[in-house]
Amino acid sequence: MVFEYALVYVKYTIPPALLLTLIYRPLFTKLDFYKISSLILIVLLSTTPWDSRFIRTNIQTYPPTHGILEPKFLLLPMEEIFFFIVHAYNTSLIYLILSKPTFHPEYLRAERPLSHSLGPLNPQWRFYRLLGQVGLTVGIKLGWDMIRCEGRGVYLGLIVVWAGTFLLGLWSLAYQFILGLPLSNTVVPVLLPTLYLWVVDAWALRRWTWATSKETKSNFRSWDGLGIEYSFPNTPLSLRESLLTIVREAAFFLATSTLITFSQIAFDNALSVLSAFQNLYPNSSALPSPLLLVQALLLPASSYDPNRIHALQEAAERLQQKSQSLYIVSSSFQCRLRTEFLLLYSFCCVADNLVENAISYEEAKNSITLLRRYLGLSYGQYKSEQWRAAHIRNNFRKEAQEALSQLQPYLPEKSLREFVEGFEMDLAFHKTDSPAPIQTEVDLECYASRVGGSVARMCLELIFHNCSSQVDSLRQQHIVSAGERMGVALQYIKIARDIAIDAKIGRVYLPLTWIEEQGLTYGEVAKHPQGHRVEEMRLRLLDKAFKIYEEARGVIEELPEEVKAPMRVAVETYVETGRVLREGGYGVRDGKVVVPGLRRLGVAWEALRG
Repeated sequence: MVFEYALVYVKYTIPPALLLTLIYRPLFTKLDFYKISSLILIVLLSTTPWDSRFIRTNIQTYPPTHGILEPKFLLLPMEEIFFFIVHAYNTSLIYLILSKPTFHPEYLRAERPLSHSLGPLNPQWRFYRLLGQVGLTVGIKLGWDMIRCEGRGVYLGLIVVWAGTFLLGLWSLAYQFILGLPLSNTVVPVLLPTLYLWVVDAWALRRWTWATSKETKSNFRSWDGLGIEYSFPNTPLSLRESLLTIVREAAFFLATSTLITFSQIAFDNALSVLSAFQNLYPNSSALPSPLLLVQALLLPASSYDPNRIHALQEAAERLQQKSQSLYIVSSSFQCRLRTEFLLLYSFCCVADNLVENAISYEEAKNSITLLRRYLGLSYGQYKSEQWRAAHIRNNFRKEAQEALSQLQPYLPEKSLREFVEGFEMDLAFHKTDSPAPIQTEVDLECYASRVGGSVARMCLELIFHNCSSQVDSLRQQHIVSAGERMGVALQYIKIARDIAIDAKIGRVYLPLTWIEEQGLTYGEVAKHPQGHRVEEMRLRLLDKAFKIYEEARGVIEELPEEVKAPMRVAVETYVETGRVLREGGYGVRDGKVVVPGLRRLGVAWEALRG
């Protein structure tokens, strides 16, 4: 058939590429383009000479006429070169889709034990690296033996030597990630394209779209069209030889899929090092140079800060436990920004727990005093890293120390102090000799600004610290101001959602003036937070929230390009809770309104698309 080879891609490889692109398009960033394009270039440079040798030695052939396009490059048809590109593209997208929720920096492993950064090295990981290196070296040696036999094992030997050499380098650089990441990040991205291409290859071989020389392949077949290679073909297939048996044409796809996936893993390993240890790479950018990536990969694990890694692991765990949906939303951020966002969330969560989980009013008050002292040692005129470390070690529980020690120094002190002042308003609910802290709408807005607005401002500071060159200072001030208002709106929605939950712990955040207008008392709402009059106040609060939301939502489009979509998702999925509350008839679980999973997913998808 005319141009049979090209039709294989039209039918079987281009459609998956289009489908994967459609799925991942809302999440696609400049960094993703950088990763994929760099990998495709490496694939072309490393694969073309190798595959050309297959054709020169007649190991692989094509139909003599009308089967392939002209011209050729190093004897390779244009279709073959295009296959390298589309295979690298498809496999990379599969990896990116499956690994998107993963917070990669938490999979870094230090060779020194936690809290003993100057202690003895733990040789465990070095043993894993050496074990893999020895195994791959033995495999490469066996591949050379197959090639020297110049018989049926040549095809397999060339694949083993070529792929094994590159895998040896990737393993030496990224063995921790290859072993530590979930199987969805390692095994699945290898198997999916491999299995699919096995089937396509079997179909192409039956139609003689391409073929391999009978003198360089075995006579064993796994199914019609796919042969099985084995070593030492002139001897009986012993147990030792059967261990070397692999699928013939499938070996190529397995090798290339593994190389592409492991290359992406190595890239993420380097990005994780740059993100986790910013003090070592202060000048790294959102698109780090190849040289910087290599330097990050070459950084020995003995130089990793185990306390920093532990703080990142704790931060990821806290966010997953508190809000799985927010954890998934955070995956839309690039690695460095996501790292700092998780550390900020971890601090806020720890600070909240210190006050909320206190066993008495006095202990909670003391925790607020300690937090104020901590902020003074971190940011104020009494700033001292040494004294701050001692203050954290001597006054806070062990589970809080890592989160407090990792707070970023460029965050605005004013926002942090306002956040702590919000705890004081929470604590005022438990003072029997003082009135409720939320007397009027002004008090309500003050509380929401301290709790929600301050967090929104700090999140924006994280963004501008990483993308400052894209937005001028005047525009930043405008965005931060609108962002604080959006934080207030989201806090209103949270208050409206949690009226019943807050009432159980003796708190009513609805203004006392609203309660009196409804002919109720503070105590009545605290004891019976249901009923149509409470519902009217909930809707009134939601109306205020949505008015602010409508005024501030447009500022999201003024953010740097790589954070627009993630911020839209974060805001819209939260606001959807308010929409469900306004509609009524909502389900409740553990006292909280339930947004159906498909509805939340649809909102997130639309927000990603903009």
